Amino acid sequence: MSRRQKYPLRALTTDERQWLQRIARATREPATHVARAKQILAVAAGHRYTEAAKLSGRRSGDAVAQLVARFNREGVQAIEPRAGGGPKPKYGMRERERILAEVRRAPEPQTDATATWSLMTLRRALRRAPDGLPQVSTYTIRAVLHDAGFRWPRTRTWCETGVTLRKRKSGAVVKVVDPDAVPKKT
Repeated sequence: MSRRQKYPLRALTTDERQWLQRIARATREPATHVARAKQILAVAAGHRYTEAAKLSGRRSGDAVAQLVARFNREGVQAIEPRAGGGPKPKYGMRERERILAEVRRAPEPQTDATATWSLMTLRRALRRAPDGLPQVSTYTIRAVLHDAGFRWPRTRTWCETGVTLRKRKSGAVVKVVDPDAVPKKT
């Protein structure tokens, strides 16, 4: 005889049921979403947790029990997987903007000891600045630059994708922005 379910599934609303059925049938949704939707629907149909796990291609009835308890608390948001652990992000939006502001600033050869930015010179400048980031790494700088659309082309200097400086016949230097750069990147 199996034991009583500690957290039985609450009654599903019609919107929740329709949404879960759509996700369970979807072929373009992540497999974890499909499996979790199938588990919730199986429990709602009266199956035990272990049966619901097997119907969705999983093994653990305990995982289904935890999913049901989370579904009772959060609703359909329980289908989304949460962060799997690891350290909390050290740098937020303010720090990322600080890194990007430093990259966009033209280096001064006397104070920055460079005419073009490299990861090491950026790190040194950010660590020395009074409002800087004393423990920033080159890996973090590279990740922030990459997320912001900067690339490391053959010239070996970081440049913003879709933004370039062009010299006109008159001798004026003009900043040219490609409006299609963002769609090309994605």
